[in-house]
Amino acid sequence: MSHPRDTFIRTAADRGTVRRAVAVKCHVVADTGFRLLGTRAVDLSPEGMLVRAQGVSNLGESVHVSFQLPRRRRWIEARATVVRKVHGRRREDWGRAIALRFAHLDPLDRAALRLYLRPIPPPVPARALRPDYASTIRAITLAARLAAYWDGVSPEALLQTA
Repeated sequence: MSHPRDTFIRTAADRGTVRRAVAVKCHVVADTGFRLLGTRAVDLSPEGMLVRAQGVSNLGESVHVSFQLPRRRRWIEARATVVRKVHGRRREDWGRAIALRFAHLDPLDRAALRLYLRPIPPPVPARALRPDYASTIRAITLAARLAAYWDGVSPEALLQTA
């Protein structure tokens, strides 16, 4: 049986776009030293990708990415930034990986990527979403203010009773 808190506390939605579970052949090369950082993406979105790490990278590092979508001939080229490193310590991790955010991707390539990814399902979450306590408090405050408004209580009186 679930706890009442579990149905009311909001969760953090950090991503602006939905990632898609798709294995993609790629080449991720660091700008400094021209080091190969990875050759296999495990998920993809129009904004970035998660790549299994082969080499050592740094957060904020600029990289050049080229990847080929399955059953497509054309390679897509992009500039990206390393925004997260997965160290592979958690039970649900697949090993070491780096998350890349595309800094520059041709608008036509981004549109083609969005169209290609649309029917592909997102990956199954490995962990529960983080609670977003600030959003929950804002919702409670708004609900209390609305209830007071509908009951004819002034906001000042509501604050005095707290």
